[in-house]
Amino acid sequence: MVFLHWKESRENACKHFGVCATNHRMPHKTRVLILGGGFGGLYAALQFEKRRDPRFEVTVVNRENFFLFTPMLHEIAASDLDLTNIVNPVRKMIRRVNFFCGDVDKIDIDKKQVVVSHGFDRHSHTLEYDHLVLALGSVTNFFNLPGVAERALTMKSLGDAIQLRNRVIAHLEEADTECARAERPPLLTFVVAGGGFAGVETIASINDFLRDALPFYPNLKEEMLRLVLVHPGEYILPELGEKLGRYADRKLRERGVEIRAKSKVAAVRPNEIELSDGEKIVSSTLVWTAGISPNPILDRVPCEKERGRVRVNSNLKVEGVDGLWALGDCALVPDPATGKYCPPTAQHASREGKVVARNIIATIYGRPKTPFSFKTLGALAAIGRRTGVARILGINFSGFLAWFLWRGIYWSKLPRTEKKVRVAIDWALDVLFTKDFVQFLDQRALVHTQTETGAAPWNREHLSVAGGVDAGNGAVASTEKPGSAPPATIAA
Repeated sequence: MVFLHWKESRENACKHFGVCATNHRMPHKTRVLILGGGFGGLYAALQFEKRRDPRFEVTVVNRENFFLFTPMLHEIAASDLDLTNIVNPVRKMIRRVNFFCGDVDKIDIDKKQVVVSHGFDRHSHTLEYDHLVLALGSVTNFFNLPGVAERALTMKSLGDAIQLRNRVIAHLEEADTECARAERPPLLTFVVAGGGFAGVETIASINDFLRDALPFYPNLKEEMLRLVLVHPGEYILPELGEKLGRYADRKLRERGVEIRAKSKVAAVRPNEIELSDGEKIVSSTLVWTAGISPNPILDRVPCEKERGRVRVNSNLKVEGVDGLWALGDCALVPDPATGKYCPPTAQHASREGKVVARNIIATIYGRPKTPFSFKTLGALAAIGRRTGVARILGINFSGFLAWFLWRGIYWSKLPRTEKKVRVAIDWALDVLFTKDFVQFLDQRALVHTQTETGAAPWNREHLSVAGGVDAGNGAVASTEKPGSAPPATIAA
């Protein structure tokens, strides 16, 4: 009864005010609504935050209440960093900008309204705007390949990194038992699809993690491990050029990683991954980093698009639509230097965010708008064992120096001094101590009924592929989708 009374009161209040209390506004303010809290959206909000202009009321809408520093995501999966050290609470970063934690359900550019939902009951609100910034990013694309969406893990979110770490550790624990001797090949074979930055850094870090953990599992040997990187090109990391790509290829092979060039994942079945060349790999773990698509909510926005991405002019404004701007992964931003489009990278998105904010302010004050122009400073990748590859200002680096540059440059870009200090401490301790191989689980403790019946609140099968692993004593096929967070795993 109390909950119902509270819910009715809240709904009545929402109807009276139109939006949540965080969106109350004074008259004559320009309402700016930023959809997305990634690099583009957050840096646009930070630009308004620094300006402190009372003429603007800015609101950021994001489904998580934190900003994830994705370049270091693979270090969470490989236990190089604590999971909270690469995320920043949005509310700590923007104190003068409103923040709404929820999902975007509908965008009406004619009425200049956005419908968002949140709360345990997923109730909705309508937010009105004068200027709308689309910074919704991208989503994983499985290209409708058989079994991939149901069985593959991904590496785009904090929850993805936690789930991969839990999966790897669960497989080590299971494979170390004598009853799982026959099932060690699928348990100890890990396949990563995609030879770009995310795929290479993921397999390199997981390779180091597995080999560092093996001495603590007496029944497992290094020759039992198999890590396979599947890439459709001739060499990995094509963004860095052939020389660095082949260097990374050679280093990974030296460390025991198999690389299947000119090949793609064709299908995934229980304990089997089929490649486009017909090869079948016995494995119950596939990490998919081989494709992304713009956020599907953009399909409902009636504006000019190409391959799902919103076309904008040099000022990052959508032509023909009043007050609509777009940036980052979900936009096609013209590059004046090349005549093509800017790559969807963090260094571009963060600068696009700043330009969008300045141009919205310039529009209100009647000033000339600034065209976006930025030349990529460089690109870096960590490939394991304190080794990296980098191209900075056209100069190639490899080996320890490139790895040191990777850490130094990304550390300097990490928001907030607190997180910089925490990451530096983690890296320093990593030199002195071995990696932790503990799972991040959130199941509750056993209760009386469970101890009486012997029922456990979870089992390791939830952390493996559905119906994939038979521990040798008739394991029951799980109904959970392995590509989704298992019941015992933190879903971020």
